Amino acid sequence: MKEIKTSGLIGLGAIGALFAERLLSGGADVRVIVDEARRARYAQEGVFVNGARVDFPYVTPGDAAPVDLLMIATKESGLAGALETAADFVGPDTLILSLLNGVTSEENVAARFGGENVLYSVAQGMDAVKAGNRLTYTHPGMIVLGERAPGPVTARVQAVADFLNAHGVKAQAVPDMVRRQWGKLMLNVGINQACMVFACDYGGVQRPGEPREVMIGAMREAQQIARLEGHPISEEEFDGWLDLADHLDPSGKPSMRQDGEARRKSEVELFAGTMVRLGQRHGVDVPVNAWLYARVKEIEAGY
Repeated sequence: MKEIKTSGLIGLGAIGALFAERLLSGGADVRVIVDEARRARYAQEGVFVNGARVDFPYVTPGDAAPVDLLMIATKESGLAGALETAADFVGPDTLILSLLNGVTSEENVAARFGGENVLYSVAQGMDAVKAGNRLTYTHPGMIVLGERAPGPVTARVQAVADFLNAHGVKAQAVPDMVRRQWGKLMLNVGINQACMVFACDYGGVQRPGEPREVMIGAMREAQQIARLEGHPISEEEFDGWLDLADHLDPSGKPSMRQDGEARRKSEVELFAGTMVRLGQRHGVDVPVNAWLYARVKEIEAGY
């Protein structure tokens, strides 16, 4: 496996801007892939991270050359367009890492580029908040990555982890990546949706009360669905994800809460929607997620 030397990232939301800034400040060869309209807007308005303007090396499809590693950090709703914008940056040896929430984006990436070079990952532990063109964060979090099939860490997964760790992004290569994705989905099902529905920051679900009870209830339903899907999450792992939530900056906000504040569509279909659909498939009730789904749809209908 050759060393990772060049990288591209598409999607400058909270996660994308955080990791792009850390890679750039860590000396990585990272290009931020955009269309012409976004390049013009970013050049004029700038992108600010923790108060400082970051002039990313923006590249458009007209500048395309294959990179060793492509990272995708869009929202689910923007994934299809992002794959087309980034298409000419993908060569036969380009490894692709999707940082999207949920457990389905890798399948969509594989449908566009083939599955041979698609790795699986989750981004976790960050408390990034993005308002307009300004990102703030205290905890940079990490990327956990691996292959789709469980087994020993492969050379290419380790090469990507080494590249990230060498350039300011904490990364961990693991042998059971898809189960880790289900753990992150479980956390998101709880913390993202509870914070949006109760209009609170992380502090609102870290202290006793209804928001925390709903968060834990939704997570328990996701734990049940994960087991039925063949990816069991132990009680120790459940407690670990809950502990992660409890150590986020209390004033921070997850992406769905930020969506609610900005009056834009959220990722409720990836979270409660997935739980409801899979619950129906397996013949089990998920009442907390069904309530969250209905409530989020009601909020969004009022925009």
